[in-house]
Amino acid sequence: MEARRNPPDLLHFGFSQDNGCFACGTSTGFRVFNCEPFQEMFRRDFDHAGIGVVEMLFRCNILALVGGGSAPRFPPNKVMIWDDYLGRCIGELSFRSQVRSVRLRRDKIVVALEHKVLVYNFADLKLLHSIETLSNPTGLLALSPVSDQTVLACPGINVGQVRVELYDVRRTKFVAAHTSALAAITLSMDGKLLATASERGTLVRIHSTSDGSKLQELRRGADPACIHSLAFSKGAQPDWLALSSDKGTVHVFSLRNRAGLLGPAATSAEPASPADADGASPHAPATASTRNPTSALSFVSSFLPVPYFASERSFAQFRIPEDARAIVGFGQQPNMLLIISANGTFSTASFDMERGGACERGANSKYIEVEKREDRPS
Repeated sequence: MEARRNPPDLLHFGFSQDNGCFACGTSTGFRVFNCEPFQEMFRRDFDHAGIGVVEMLFRCNILALVGGGSAPRFPPNKVMIWDDYLGRCIGELSFRSQVRSVRLRRDKIVVALEHKVLVYNFADLKLLHSIETLSNPTGLLALSPVSDQTVLACPGINVGQVRVELYDVRRTKFVAAHTSALAAITLSMDGKLLATASERGTLVRIHSTSDGSKLQELRRGADPACIHSLAFSKGAQPDWLALSSDKGTVHVFSLRNRAGLLGPAATSAEPASPADADGASPHAPATASTRNPTSALSFVSSFLPVPYFASERSFAQFRIPEDARAIVGFGQQPNMLLIISANGTFSTASFDMERGGACERGANSKYIEVEKREDRPS
């Protein structure tokens, strides 16, 4: 009688640039799935050799792979450019330390090491730019995917600082986003907006990449949390931001009141004071149904120095398992959420764009069978 095979270890999962697909790396290879409708597109097995990072380039046949797991298919200090039409690697980038993350666009490859971010020309793999960063063990890195805007965001050299490279205008901006270490960063599709969260996990701040100013401040909750992902909705002017954390809730925030409705304290790029390191800045309370709610006690902010009560809370919420890391993205419809979880499930949910509140649960599909493990995929 044939022995039952254990399922492969899940090492990595992530969306393509437009959330049309997602890929996962396992201890035996990698798999690529379509999101809407959900279906497996293809998989590649490497005879029990692992892939620790899979980065897609939209829906094309080119992917960036990094070996991972106990028996890596490729060295963890190399980025392999894989052509799935040919079924082989067509290029590689080698480094002296482990690759933490990779981002692709049609003209560039960006690689994050623990203390450095390197930018390469895709056509000839020529090094274009080398950036020194603070220790970045999780490979925090964001790259705008659209062809007419080239914006990169990564940790700076100070705690809580984000370095923004505006390549089209040859300008570098340093954003003092938080006073504690960064936990998550993301850019809007056109690179004009930057969202950041710190390791405290209580606040998300929205910044303009053109001048580094703070446009909006959003509160996930009062207790600390580990932020797993941030995602802007699609379009040149995104109306929504989604967040996932280890608290088992996906939060959706409205961005519709970010322009011209915040007071001077809220638009300052610097924290108000060390005592309010990650405290919210007071601003005018939301009034339209499509804006984020504030605390019922927000009136106290007018005469008490308690910015917490004036914070913008999430507009919509969706419950996910607390015991599995999950990342969130937006689907084809602006009110559709896509959630990939480390427990092997891919879920969808929708929210009412006028009323908010609890999201309506959609499809729930198993993309891989996984065994419960203490360590979680990147």
